[in-house]
Amino acid sequence: MPPSPTPKFAYLLLKEHPYGREMLSQLLSENFIPSIIISEDSRIGDEEREKFLKRIEGNPVAPTIESQIAKLSVDGFVVPHVEVGKHDSPNVMPHIEYLDLDLIVFGGTRIIRGDILDFPKDGVLNSHPGLLPECRGSASPAWSVYHDIPIGSSTHFCDNGVDTGDLLLRREVSVKKGMTYEDLCYETLVLSGVLMKEAMIAYVEGRWGEMRRPQGEGSHPTFRNAPDEILEVVYQKLSEQTYAHYVD
Repeated sequence: MPPSPTPKFAYLLLKEHPYGREMLSQLLSENFIPSIIISEDSRIGDEEREKFLKRIEGNPVAPTIESQIAKLSVDGFVVPHVEVGKHDSPNVMPHIEYLDLDLIVFGGTRIIRGDILDFPKDGVLNSHPGLLPECRGSASPAWSVYHDIPIGSSTHFCDNGVDTGDLLLRREVSVKKGMTYEDLCYETLVLSGVLMKEAMIAYVEGRWGEMRRPQGEGSHPTFRNAPDEILEVVYQKLSEQTYAHYVD
């Protein structure tokens, strides 16, 4: 894959989700500016945002999307930011079908399928706060502790499965004794943004061809949100420092 210019991409996220705010901050730090930002303003989006804020409680949250966009306003240029009720093809495609997009980047969304995945020339990217293929689905840090899976994040292409598309990058978090569940959720959040930034740098440098690889099969089912009884075990293991993958 030869070197490419800075990609034209759409950025999708649940409205003001801390995951999406951090990832946008990481991308903008390397001057990767989206052609359009599309936020989902929905009840589910509100629930997911509050749930995630609880998961990272006590850790910093990146600036709001609006404040980050405001800093980009130079000589009258403003990144378009639209809100839709749901990130599905009927709501999203009218905003992007006229754009010559290289990529779409998901910055914290629910599962998206359909025409959106086939539209950009070079694919749709997502960063997942868990190591793939070992930990697909929701609440990855919780399930990782519960099942003694190493904790980390992964950047991958999106297909019609759940976290099943080809991998570009994955990296473990160094878990130290004394770290809380909230710390682990925050570390995977930040790492997800870092990996997306690194993936975009690799795109510009023409390295995707050597990096892209199938995930293979995972040894666990696709996880759903962790119920209270699972979280109780997670908190206990971290408190008693019996998680299997500490680095100290």
